[in-house]
Amino acid sequence: MRNSQPGFDVEMNNKAARISDGTAPSATPFKGRQPALTGCPWHDVNEMLQSAGLRPTRQRMALGWLLFGKGARHLTAEMLYEEATLAKVPVSLATVYNTLNQLTDAGLLRQVSVDGTKTYFDTNISAHHHFYLEHNHELVDIPDPHLVLQKMPDVPDGYEIARIDMVVRLRKKS
Repeated sequence: MRNSQPGFDVEMNNKAARISDGTAPSATPFKGRQPALTGCPWHDVNEMLQSAGLRPTRQRMALGWLLFGKGARHLTAEMLYEEATLAKVPVSLATVYNTLNQLTDAGLLRQVSVDGTKTYFDTNISAHHHFYLEHNHELVDIPDPHLVLQKMPDVPDGYEIARIDMVVRLRKKS
């Protein structure tokens, strides 16, 4: 049995699932057109916002530039707020949270929860999983694109799997 979800492919066989890295063509977050990216972070953020149906306000542009101008990253709202403050971007922590949630809802970011108390925002929206380094509270992409879950739980009637997120917690050996 195959269960294709946006952004990943799950092949289920006798309650086992193989999770393959890859993005389904329908998983694109852009509404109507693909953004015309040029490599210029300011231009590209403007294009990404408009293609996702978001108005490129000064605050969204500045936060987007901080987020997307440095490649694939994992940030909390507090980390982005600190970067914005150091870059002299006049935003409140509430605005940072609102913007991160809007970008996530638009499909430009992926939300990853750790412990239910800490939420990271990932600029890499492709299907992938994470290591969480407990000693320094860092989220790192797992390089293996083919992870296997040995047993999938029964899904309650009326529900389907939307996405599988795996966070493997690591701590330094004693």
